[in-house]
Amino acid sequence: MTQNNEISDRIASDLKARLEQEGEHLQVKDVNGEHVGTVDHLEGDQLKLTRTDSPDGEHHYVPLSQVESMDEVAVYLNVAHSDLK
Repeated sequence: MTQNNEISDRIASDLKARLEQEGEHLQVKDVNGEHVGTVDHLEGDQLKLTRTDSPDGEHHYVPLSQVESMDEVAVYLNVAHSDLK
């Protein structure tokens, strides 16, 4: 297993535990601290963001490979909002 996969697995495990424990959705912020959205839940190896926080009213997805870290408040990405896939 590569280091990147280990990090992604750890983040996924931490996110699942956090969402199950707290029941509250974490904010998602880009590399510049700009609000990107709110985590709805994990779907495979991606974060599914809530529709209510989306400008087009649709769910959007962020691959775990774009997650840098997380804390009690937010998930922090390693890319700018404009560079999200």
